[in-house]
Amino acid sequence: MTDQFRRPASTASAEAPAGTDATVLGEPIATAGTAVTRAPGAAGSAGVSRALVLERPGTIRLQDMPIPVPGHGEVLVQVAAAGVCGSDRELYEGARPDGFASYPVVPGHEWSGTVAAVGDGVDAALVGASVVGEGYRGCGTCAACRDGMPNLCASGYDETGFTRPGAFAEHLVVPARLLHVLAPDADLRAAALLEPAAVVAAAVRRAAPRPGESAAVVGAGTLGVLALQLLAAASPGRLAAIDARPERAGAAFAAGAGAFHPPGEAPEASFDVVVETAGAPGTARGAVALARRGGRVVLTGIPGDPADAVPTGLLVTRALTLATVFGAGPADWAYAVRAFTAGLLRPGDLVTHELPLTASAFETAVGLGASPGAGKVLLRPSTTGPTAGPTTTGPTAAGPILTGPTTTDPTTSDPSTDERRSR
Repeated sequence: MTDQFRRPASTASAEAPAGTDATVLGEPIATAGTAVTRAPGAAGSAGVSRALVLERPGTIRLQDMPIPVPGHGEVLVQVAAAGVCGSDRELYEGARPDGFASYPVVPGHEWSGTVAAVGDGVDAALVGASVVGEGYRGCGTCAACRDGMPNLCASGYDETGFTRPGAFAEHLVVPARLLHVLAPDADLRAAALLEPAAVVAAAVRRAAPRPGESAAVVGAGTLGVLALQLLAAASPGRLAAIDARPERAGAAFAAGAGAFHPPGEAPEASFDVVVETAGAPGTARGAVALARRGGRVVLTGIPGDPADAVPTGLLVTRALTLATVFGAGPADWAYAVRAFTAGLLRPGDLVTHELPLTASAFETAVGLGASPGAGKVLLRPSTTGPTAGPTTTGPTAAGPILTGPTTTDPTTSDPSTDERRSR
């Protein structure tokens, strides 16, 4: 399996070719071999950027390094916020499948920020823009990439935050072609969740809900709540959430659900559309059982037990359409960004903790992922402490934690499995 995945020789971003220029806030800056002029207001000392480097599983440290220089076709982003999810926990614990991680690496695949500099061949008008970005580095030439699915690139798995330097840093270099530009007044705190929102958008697009249809979402963690928001925008006749934890009901109802059921208590064979988001043992089987004859089921989660199988008998006898999601492609990202801009997608509702960019804060965030009282956790590189949320819960090794709404992040079975999806 390893041979079919390409692993970058280094986590360092490519340097600009000799003789090319980069631009910071409209002004040319020096490139390879010289110091980089820091954009006004950028975090860190001039020419220095901080990043969390995961040297090997279980060992992470905050490191000072030169601000990376964007090469040809690349941009330098000053990171505003970066989300911590179950995939980051797997990376930290060394639990990623073979070929889906490369150490040492700067984690962080859910992010938002501002373009601080552009390399040669990139429109300088992008400087200062609020952006988010896709993570998959498709080859651009295989059949899947040409079909608009770089997440299924035939050249193998290559993604920001896992095999390339990610956003648990003050600065990030990415190809300009991966950017999605946001409205000038976009909430970058909320926009950091547009990566999981794009995965949910992929699932909803595959489900193709029609107005008046009944829909159910299995799992009411981050992905589940975002799925409820997008499905609610499709004017369903009935929308239900299924989760084992009653404390999830408030977030589900706020996202548009009209009913909340513990597993096993929702009416089976009664939904036109079912989206599974938990990735916990039994949730795929439960999702199939909920679908009516001729219904559509979309699976996004990866169960921890490889023997956890869907009931093929129900698939056939009910003539169900079963689809799965592996990350998100450009069209899914565009869908999510449009929904976010229109106010139909409200990812900021899920954020409960915001922590500074430190090794101890990252470890705290990983621990919070398994806590029933925590929702989405963000790292904020430009701050030295919490930045939002109405209530302080008390100091920790990472400093005080600020909590926001009561939205939490557990899934139907195990909160640590939420957002554990193939990537």
